[in-house]
Amino acid sequence: MQVRLPGERVRDLLARACIVILFTLLSLNLLSDFLRTGHVTGLLLLAGEALVVVLTVVRRRARLVDRSVAAGVMTTISLAGPPLLRATAVPTALAPDALTAVVSAFGLIVVIVGKITLGRSFGVAPANRGIVARGPYLVVRHPIYTGYLITHAGFLLAYPSPRNIGILLITDAALIVRALMEERVLKADAEYQGYCQRVGWHLVPGVF
Repeated sequence: MQVRLPGERVRDLLARACIVILFTLLSLNLLSDFLRTGHVTGLLLLAGEALVVVLTVVRRRARLVDRSVAAGVMTTISLAGPPLLRATAVPTALAPDALTAVVSAFGLIVVIVGKITLGRSFGVAPANRGIVARGPYLVVRHPIYTGYLITHAGFLLAYPSPRNIGILLITDAALIVRALMEERVLKADAEYQGYCQRVGWHLVPGVF
């Protein structure tokens, strides 16, 4: 049986606390916007992020974790981005709320199905918490991240401010790098190597 060192426990607790704090900040902004405007697009983004909090708390311990500085930076950027978004009234919204809500809802469904399928194997830092090869993971290797990209696109259609565009460009770039870092860790597992031979697409079938 592996014994978790005190330093490991502290880092794990700090990571979980940061997730809760970031989610709280995002909740305050998006709930405020909903009460002011009645637009539901932001709430759909919030629902997806809520699952991050729940699954981070109940996740199983990783067999192997990438604790490199690069992995830490990419993970931090990809997590810190969404709470910095602002759902403010933008006269130049690129689509009506009904359409952006549909786009966001589709992305949220992808995220939810991916996270439910992953279950306690979900994690934040690139790590091996067990190989999952069923459901949406038979289509792409990172369906949760695909769902994030879709919900982010829906959010930008509703709130296309320069601030939001800049934040999500950086956030989603970090998200893609983080996905590739996760694969680097998982490829040490022979089971995952076989999985990659069956599922070749990282995020978007036929594209990447």
